[in-house]
Amino acid sequence: MKDHLRELVDQALLDLRRHGRLPQDLPTPGFVVERTKSREHGDYASNVAMLLAKPAGMKPRELAELLVETLPASQHVEKVAIAGPGFINFTLARSCRLGTIRRVFELGKDYGRAPAGSAESVTVEFVSANPNGPLHVGHGRGAAYGASVANLLDAAGHTVQREYYVNDAGRQMDILAVSVWLRYHELGGVNVRFPDNGYKGEYVVDIARGLRAKAGDALRHSAIEITDGLPPDEGQGGDKETHVDALIARARQLLGDAGYRQVFEAGLSWCLGDIRDDLAGFGVVHDNFFSERSLMTEGYVDRAIKVLGDKGHLFEKEGALWFRATDFGDDKDRVVRRENGVTTYFASDLGYLLSKFERGFERAIYIFGADHHGYIARLKAAAQGLGLDPSKIEIELVQFAILFRGGERVQMSTRAGSFVTLRELREEVGTDAARFFYVMRGNDQHLDFDLDLAKSRSNENPVYYIQYAHARVCSLFRQLAEKQMSYNRGAAEAARQRLAEPHEDVLLDELMRFPEVVEAAAAGRAPQVVANYLRELAAAFHAFYNAQPILVADEELRNARLGLAKATQQVLANGLALLGVSAPEKM
Repeated sequence: MKDHLRELVDQALLDLRRHGRLPQDLPTPGFVVERTKSREHGDYASNVAMLLAKPAGMKPRELAELLVETLPASQHVEKVAIAGPGFINFTLARSCRLGTIRRVFELGKDYGRAPAGSAESVTVEFVSANPNGPLHVGHGRGAAYGASVANLLDAAGHTVQREYYVNDAGRQMDILAVSVWLRYHELGGVNVRFPDNGYKGEYVVDIARGLRAKAGDALRHSAIEITDGLPPDEGQGGDKETHVDALIARARQLLGDAGYRQVFEAGLSWCLGDIRDDLAGFGVVHDNFFSERSLMTEGYVDRAIKVLGDKGHLFEKEGALWFRATDFGDDKDRVVRRENGVTTYFASDLGYLLSKFERGFERAIYIFGADHHGYIARLKAAAQGLGLDPSKIEIELVQFAILFRGGERVQMSTRAGSFVTLRELREEVGTDAARFFYVMRGNDQHLDFDLDLAKSRSNENPVYYIQYAHARVCSLFRQLAEKQMSYNRGAAEAARQRLAEPHEDVLLDELMRFPEVVEAAAAGRAPQVVANYLRELAAAFHAFYNAQPILVADEELRNARLGLAKATQQVLANGLALLGVSAPEKM
């Protein structure tokens, strides 16, 4: 409908130019047509007259009057009025509003969706937690947000790939490998002081137990072999980073390449398998798990460095190779290859960025935790250096989620192993509540997650309130069968003119705006827009349900009201699905 109203305004401007009533060179501004805040001002409003008044040499209201006189007739518009300094307000015809029911019935699950493939292809990378332990509640918000954004982009017509970047080549994975190796020794009766910087969670023992079942004593060494000559740990008066790095080097030396790889892979495969299972239980499925190691084996890093070199964006300093990132707005230049010939993590970022576009995607969306703010300028600079369009690279930052139980904050520490896992959260509040609560605020806002509210069965719990509206419709149709009354979709469409009560009108308006909500939420990468809409739709339905009887003896009126309820049920289900939340038939 917004597109239709824009077309009417564009046609009026064209006609006024053609007849010399407006200057031929008058620019067409980026005017908006948006929902009014109050139905007293109609259904939609446009600011076109206020934007064009000055270049047209007219007062805004004067230009608005001229536009209204020239607007083509439309069967979808009942009234056009001018308000305030020059807003043009449109009131839709009742037949247009009533036609929503037919559109919902005809399109079903596709109501609110744009044609598939009608927008650019996008790769959305999200979660991408280091595979060195279970997912915790902090990862959960990124998972819920990323999955919902991907769903919205898909609904808006984009071809979407959901990707998880597996950090399987970094130092944290080496620390996990050493942690597993030492727990493996403990299980075999060899007690070695556990490093202060090691991973202490119980899952490390589980990994070590599986490793021992496969390898037996083949990876075992004496305590003196492991610890002799190591620099002191933090608890021994030394430096924990230096100590753990030395321990990693010792493990590599004693185990050899094959043995070390066996320990490393035991940790990686367990954690990655656990992450996949955890995400699947959370309703989050990735299309691709992209290995960081593949950036080297597939040549992406080398190609990215070559592109920068060919374009003259690299320089040498103190034996290292640098990218002149400050030329593209970054706060400092970046090393891509150290003096020892080893490429940096930033070089991997370059290779990964290049891979996204080499694989054929037209837009790349990164979803990071808020602590990755520095990546924005870094990746934009990298894109420009590689000759990519920086406007096609988006970085969305997800703020932290803080859990509260009984009014008290729940503490977390990944390294200490005392964190609340995503699995524990799901078990406590359920996947539906967790998915909804994570996205009901903007990703750039901090989220206080109230566990008690999420578990409550009350109208204060937004997900319960929305799901209850859906279940209420299902209950209506069960009551219909119990009373041996009938419902017919065709009769509901034919009788929709009987929907004349104020609460019915409000509910029809809510159903009608769902496609606009999906479009706006996708464009703004803002699933909270859908969450807020669903609350408003549920409120409109509950008000309709409570205002007048639905299972009335008047068959025509009964069919009309049941049709409105059925359409509401469909839209509720469509909206909840975008957020990864179920639409239960019973509560």
